[in-house]
Amino acid sequence: MKEIPEPYVKANQIGIVLFVILTAVFDQPYLLLALLVIQVVGLLTGKNLFVLLAKPFLKVEGAPTQAQELQRFNNTLAVIFLTLSLLSFLIQLPFLGYIFAAMLFLAAFAAICGYCIGCTVYFQYKQFKARRKLRM
Repeated sequence: MKEIPEPYVKANQIGIVLFVILTAVFDQPYLLLALLVIQVVGLLTGKNLFVLLAKPFLKVEGAPTQAQELQRFNNTLAVIFLTLSLLSFLIQLPFLGYIFAAMLFLAAFAAICGYCIGCTVYFQYKQFKARRKLRM
């Protein structure tokens, strides 16, 4: 299983948190569109802008790692929340747009602090799939 150094994961989480904060402070949902592009490009190519910008400043040798599969799942969740947020803004429901952005913010902030909500969801999903497979 391929692993990603934790400092790279944290760089992405910090980038997400900063973009959501900037979106709220400046009331500019278009910043979420930029964040969505960054996350989608990262999912499709494995190249994340936040990681590329932070890489020269990060020490990854000997750093803990996280499974790439888990990070792809977490980034997919981020893309879903960003999409829902942007769609809400598009259909003139800014309150809902900010709710979805806040949910993403809270998940990324919690991950920076050491608790990965996406990891918990992923674990539950895997458990569900395993139980379902046993029933068949």
